[in-house]
Amino acid sequence: MTLKSTGSTNNTGLSIVIGNDAFIHKFNLKYRQIDSTTDVLSFPAGEIDPDTSAVYLGDVIISLPRAAEQASTEGHPIMDELQLLVVHGILHLLGYDHLELDDKKRMQIIQDQILQQLGVQKRTLL
Repeated sequence: MTLKSTGSTNNTGLSIVIGNDAFIHKFNLKYRQIDSTTDVLSFPAGEIDPDTSAVYLGDVIISLPRAAEQASTEGHPIMDELQLLVVHGILHLLGYDHLELDDKKRMQIIQDQILQQLGVQKRTLL
């Protein structure tokens, strides 16, 4: 849904990995120099397969314990939280960001539209 909603080509691929806090903590420390866990990390690749011309967007890594905790805190099903984190992570692979206010608003709008199409309760991750 995220790829379709953003007009991305059908000839794309990505990986989604769901792990524990220790797993994502390791990646957060190694690649972002942040010594803590987080809910979702995105690692854009943007590589093109020379044989098929398929674009590999990258990897999204999600902490299942963090997703469960956030779902409990927010009072919605864990599946809604996981869908939110997947959409958020894929948007980062596609170049969306939320460092500047205008970019944050743009990302929030598309994220909310996708979550609505998926029937997910709205929650702000940004």
